[in-house]
Amino acid sequence: MPRILATVLLLAFALPCHAQQKPNTLTPKEIADGWILLFDGETTFGWRHGLLNPNGRLEVSNGVLQTQFVFSLTTRAAFPEFELHADYQGQAVSGPKIALGLRSARNSSTYFQRDLGDVEAWTSVVLHVKPGMIDMRIPKAREYVSKLLDKNALPAHIFFYPPPRGMQLRNVKLHPLNMKPLFNGKDLTGWNIFPNKKSKFNVKDGAIHLKDGPGDLQTLSKYKDFILQLECKSNGKHLNSGIFFRCRDNEYQNGYEAQIRNEFTAKPTQKYLIEEYDPKTHKLIGKKEQFFTAVDWGTGAIYRRQPARKAMSKDGEWFTMTIVAHGNHFATWVNGVQVTDWTDNRPKSDNARKGCCLNAGHISIQGHDPTTDLSFRNIRIAELK
Repeated sequence: MPRILATVLLLAFALPCHAQQKPNTLTPKEIADGWILLFDGETTFGWRHGLLNPNGRLEVSNGVLQTQFVFSLTTRAAFPEFELHADYQGQAVSGPKIALGLRSARNSSTYFQRDLGDVEAWTSVVLHVKPGMIDMRIPKAREYVSKLLDKNALPAHIFFYPPPRGMQLRNVKLHPLNMKPLFNGKDLTGWNIFPNKKSKFNVKDGAIHLKDGPGDLQTLSKYKDFILQLECKSNGKHLNSGIFFRCRDNEYQNGYEAQIRNEFTAKPTQKYLIEEYDPKTHKLIGKKEQFFTAVDWGTGAIYRRQPARKAMSKDGEWFTMTIVAHGNHFATWVNGVQVTDWTDNRPKSDNARKGCCLNAGHISIQGHDPTTDLSFRNIRIAELK
C-alpha cells in the first residue's frame, strides 16, 4: 500500500460539548455538506495506535477517547485537502506536551509540528490543510499559525501524539475540500450507460433516477486514488445497488463495490466468511467466521470483502456516502460515520474481482435487478495524488 502523508496531531484530546448538539455527532447540514466523524464516540474503529509500554491503553468512556502510555494514534484512512476540527484536553504536568504536526508518508519527513501546550480545560483546534499551505487555529488561546507546505505532503493521515500520562479526545470531524462535481445536476454529461442492459437512467430535479435492472452507468474518466462523496435515496424497501470503482474498460460492473442495501437485523445474526491474507506474502491464511447485523453486506460495505459494521441509513431518506480509496486501503462512511475499513492484501491483479487492483478505473452506479429504484445527487470527487 502506498504510504501517505501523515498529519501528526500530537494531542491530549477531548472536546467541549456544544449545548445544541450531542457530542460526536453531525448536524443534517454537516452530513449533506460532506463532513465525516473520525471518532464515533463509541469505538476506536478506523484508528491504529502504538503503546509506550505494556500498561498502555486506549479506551472509550462516556463518549471520550482516552489514552494512557500511548505513543501515537493515527487514522487508517488518508485524505487530500481538508478542514479538521477537534477538541482536546490533557493534564498540566512537566514533560512532553501535546503537539500537532504533519508528516509525509512519502518520505517520512515531518513538515509541520506545533506544541499545543498543557491544557486542563477543553480546547478546540482547527486545521486547514491544502497544497502548499497549512493553517492552524486555537480560538481559545487566540493562536494562529500558518506555514508553507511541501507539495509532497498530501494526502495525509491524521496523527495524535499524546503525552505519556494521557489525553482525552472527542468531536473529531473532517471536511474534505476542493471536491469536483462528477454530475452536473442537469444531464448525464461525463457518463456512459452500459449498452444492452435493462436499467433506465434519467435526470430530474437535480438527481439521477435509476430504475429497473440490471444495468450500469459509468464515468467516462478513470480514477485510482480518491475520496468520493454522494447522496443516495432508496425509493423502496431493502433495494440493492452499489457504487463500483476502479472498473475495467468496456466491462460490466467489474471493480470494487461499495454496497447499497439498507437492511440490518436487530442482533448480529448474519454470518460471513471473511478471507484473511498475509500482508507480506499475500497468501490466503484462512477464512474467519464473523457475525454482523448487515444483510447482504449492508450499505457502506466493500461487497464480498468486508460487511458494514452498523446501520446508518434508511430507505426513503437521502443519505450521504463517502468512499476513500488509496492504494490497497479502502474506507467508507455513511451519514458521516465510518462503517468499513479494509485493506486488500490479496495478490495483485488487474481485476478487482480476482485480486488487489491498483489500477485507475471507471466509477459506476449499479442497476441491480427489476426492483431497482434509487436516486443519486451531489456526486463529487477529489483525487489523492
